[in-house]
Amino acid sequence: MSTPSTLSTPTDPPGVVGSAPARTFQVRTYGCQMNVHDSERLSGVLLEAGYAPAPPDEPADVVVLNTCAVRENADNRLYGNLGHLASVKAARPGMQIAVGGCLAQKDRGEITRRAPWVDAVVGTNTIGSLPVLLERARVRGQAQLEIREELEVFPSTLPTRRESASTAWVSISVGCSNTCTFCIVPSLRGVEQDRRPGDVLAEIRALVAAGVVEVTLLGQNVNSYGIGFGDRAAFAKLLRACGEVDGLQRVRFTSPHPASFTTDVLDAMAQTPNVMPSLHMPLQSGSSRVLKAMRRSYRKERYLSIIDEVHHRLPDAAVTTDIIVGFPGETEQDFSETLDVVGRARFASAYTFQYSPRPGTPAATMADQVPADVVRDRYQRLVTLVDEIAWEQNRALVGTEVELLVGESGGRKDDATARRSGRARDNRLVHFAAGGGPRAGSDPVAIRLGGPVAIRPGDLVGTRITTAAPHHLIADGAPLWIRATPAGDAWQRGLGAPVAATPGSADPRPVSVSLGMPGVGRRAVPAAAGH
Repeated sequence: MSTPSTLSTPTDPPGVVGSAPARTFQVRTYGCQMNVHDSERLSGVLLEAGYAPAPPDEPADVVVLNTCAVRENADNRLYGNLGHLASVKAARPGMQIAVGGCLAQKDRGEITRRAPWVDAVVGTNTIGSLPVLLERARVRGQAQLEIREELEVFPSTLPTRRESASTAWVSISVGCSNTCTFCIVPSLRGVEQDRRPGDVLAEIRALVAAGVVEVTLLGQNVNSYGIGFGDRAAFAKLLRACGEVDGLQRVRFTSPHPASFTTDVLDAMAQTPNVMPSLHMPLQSGSSRVLKAMRRSYRKERYLSIIDEVHHRLPDAAVTTDIIVGFPGETEQDFSETLDVVGRARFASAYTFQYSPRPGTPAATMADQVPADVVRDRYQRLVTLVDEIAWEQNRALVGTEVELLVGESGGRKDDATARRSGRARDNRLVHFAAGGGPRAGSDPVAIRLGGPVAIRPGDLVGTRITTAAPHHLIADGAPLWIRATPAGDAWQRGLGAPVAATPGSADPRPVSVSLGMPGVGRRAVPAAAGH
């Protein structure tokens, strides 16, 4: 990314001053998957500008807080963190602080008014401007802010630093054209804008060539994908096209909207082998009266009919959801309707939230705000029921064989228990014993270099479930089989270790894949450009 000549010389990128070492950065992410994706872009543009990831346990020269505005405590969390960073910055001359994300888009100049030690504020539509803003702030000695209402450059055209060698977020749209009364996202990210399918598939193919084996298609409402370019069936077609990408082993997506979920998408899920049997379908409330007040354009029975059809067509699918408790005007009867849907839908898990008013949303000024103690009581009752059902479903999986994609980070107890962690095809979290080696007669790819393959992040493992808990599964027997993947090869190359070519890998040579490992210092991988 170029910067104005008045701010830096051609030989000094923004992250490099004179002959000094590259300035280091750390990006802290709060909020949804879209924010995680945006943080990868923020890291990517900083890497391209000459900055380097901060080593573990060392303070960064630049700290970026990528914020969320969905919940009330998001504001408190941001300004609390900024207050802590003020003393850190005071003790580190030259340190810079930047704020991005939805709260930056919402609060704008309020951030630098309340926290004048912040150097740069970058909105959701101006991610690529961060290095220039930091340089201007350094040269001019005052905070810099850039907020735009309209998206000018699709984020996926920016450089990226992926947090994983094996999995990747792929944005198919940004913004949202729905008008839910509790949600502030449309006012911060704008109306929905779709990428062309060819651009999405080009990015996916580039990721697979770099070793990625799983992608998650990302949008505020993936089912409305294609309306912008006149093809209402575009999302189902995109899922089927993903099934034709050689080397792509897993496809997920989030999030659909019940009002626009169609049978062609369910057909594509059932008929495309690499589309995983997991579905996140936000409910928000089980009361049709509350759903109307939320301006959610579906009702209780419509939602349940979708879930019934999913379970019929995809018997092994795990369905998850979002639920808000205590929306203005919610009665005990309304809440009982939510419990009824939870009991009938049998969710594998649920993201549950206590309603909090967001300034600028219609719901914030509605009458009949539910008392906080009532909300807390209902919330605890809901969580108890969700956990009971999830645990019952997980216990039914004890004794079954599952295929896991090994993660790069595991559970908090993995080191103590000598376990690793991975995700099953239905996206359930499984902690598994890594010792013992594959059984005789396992997949031939599992035996290379004359012996069993060490289990690496990004490899696939077969194992048998031995224990269930509400939020995870445990497999304490020896792995049944291990399949090396190009993703595992990419992770191993990131450590500087030699790698023998995995069958099915197009190119055994090193590729530039960021592994989210501070100190490795791999350069960013530019995403496929859109048109």
